[in-house]
Amino acid sequence: MDLKLASNIFLENLISQKNFSPKTKQTYEYALANFAEYFLEEYQVVPEIEQIDFEDLRPFLGWLQDRGFQRNSIRLKTSAIKSLFKFLFVEEYIEKNIASSLSTPKRAKRLPNFLTENEVDNLLNQFNENNPDQLLSKLLIQTIYGSGLRISEALNLKYLDINFAYNTFKILGKGGKERITPFGEHTKTIIQKYSNSTRNNKPVSYLFTKPDGKRLPYSQAYQIVHRAMMGITETKQKSPHTLRHTFATHLVNNGADIRSVGEMLGHSSLSSTQIYTHFSIDKIKEIYKNAHPKS
Repeated sequence: MDLKLASNIFLENLISQKNFSPKTKQTYEYALANFAEYFLEEYQVVPEIEQIDFEDLRPFLGWLQDRGFQRNSIRLKTSAIKSLFKFLFVEEYIEKNIASSLSTPKRAKRLPNFLTENEVDNLLNQFNENNPDQLLSKLLIQTIYGSGLRISEALNLKYLDINFAYNTFKILGKGGKERITPFGEHTKTIIQKYSNSTRNNKPVSYLFTKPDGKRLPYSQAYQIVHRAMMGITETKQKSPHTLRHTFATHLVNNGADIRSVGEMLGHSSLSSTQIYTHFSIDKIKEIYKNAHPKS
């Protein structure tokens, strides 16, 4: 049985037996067409499925890379190849699953969106602190950006979680993990002004609340941040998480220790924080390009 026939049998099985979507079938179909194209280009033949061995698989991944396929695309095509040979082995078309030990490339990490320092200044300076609604909006943005909080962490903040003596928040993060993260004098000043203008001796537990004293909902908080960023930045993602990325990026670009940044973000693994070093490297490259006379 040649590769094309084996691929067709496999693809039909995706729809009839596995209930895969037509889109998934199309993705796999493109991948297997590339696989056949690789053999035609390199060996001028579409091989019998039994003739293909493990040593043919790794060069195929390199062949894809040479043709400009991105890592995530190669990752999907690798999954298609592994699924093909697993199917053929289970259905006893072949005696050995040669692709079982083929490593799937890791998913490429997209560099997060972030604001420049000037954009953050413009973002915060647009609010009138004498207007209660705008003061709430400014505090929300300052808190997330100033301490790198997730939106859920900010909305769950209670007054009991704020230590004004040490300028720290007690945060309940992912998985119920607690951490202590600092906040600056700008945040402190706005919290105190907001508290004095909104609490009026009312028994309010949460920092961010609606006029009725109930906790500010996620949807409303998201819209506050999204609308505030409109016209301020051209970054594609205008969300609370962009402010968290901005917090980390600015710290790393200004020389902060990556491990300390990870602790403030509540990352359980250093690898989650290392993506922000890309921005530091980009900044170094920019300095080099602008400063070196022969660059």
